[in-house]
Amino acid sequence: MKCVIIDDEPLAVDLIKEFVSKVETLELVNTFNNAIDALAVINHTNVDLIFLDIEMPHFSGIDFINALDKKPLIIFTTAYSNYAVEGFNLGAVDYLVKPIPFHRFLKSVLRAQQIFSPQASSTPTTLISTPEIEQDFMFVRAEYENVKINFADILYIEGLKDYVKIYTTDNKYTLTLISLIKLENLLSSKGFSRIHRSYIINIKHIKSIQKNKVLIAEKRIPISESYKNSFFEKINL
Repeated sequence: MKCVIIDDEPLAVDLIKEFVSKVETLELVNTFNNAIDALAVINHTNVDLIFLDIEMPHFSGIDFINALDKKPLIIFTTAYSNYAVEGFNLGAVDYLVKPIPFHRFLKSVLRAQQIFSPQASSTPTTLISTPEIEQDFMFVRAEYENVKINFADILYIEGLKDYVKIYTTDNKYTLTLISLIKLENLLSSKGFSRIHRSYIINIKHIKSIQKNKVLIAEKRIPISESYKNSFFEKINL
């Protein structure tokens, strides 16, 4: 499938380009940092699949789809989940919320491949040109950019209603709009543990455990009773 990427965030474009390069059935034709430039090209080019951001200045991904003369397959790639229903109503193949893990990206491509060429999709093992690399980082939305955070650099994560603070080894934190549950699902297999309804910690950065608290970078973080047993099992205590 000939594909293009439309996203105003360079880091997001780079990540999707990397993912595309791993899939033999995808051929990247072009990338665009705004939908207006893309529209003129795509209406006169043979494109099968578009990875499309929604929130872009001046001309959104929704505007772009409505202005297309011919509609290729669309996979939305966005930092926001509130457009999902509208996206599917426009016939999108899938709706990926950033930060996008490779396995979720591949699932979307397989779905698009099934629509594009049902017979070819019956042998999905031929789609990947190289083995999936275990991702050791994530991108999170912070203000107007996607920030790359290495898992190894995370000390702990604090939940604050709709937002979380991700504290890192450089004595800084990143504030981002994402749920603690989503981060727990992402990080639980990577050496992290939920120890409180408001905290996820990186086990390797624990200095000590004192009664019902852990010490990480001079911060004493409470261990709640509801998470205590699973946490102690994870660290073999």
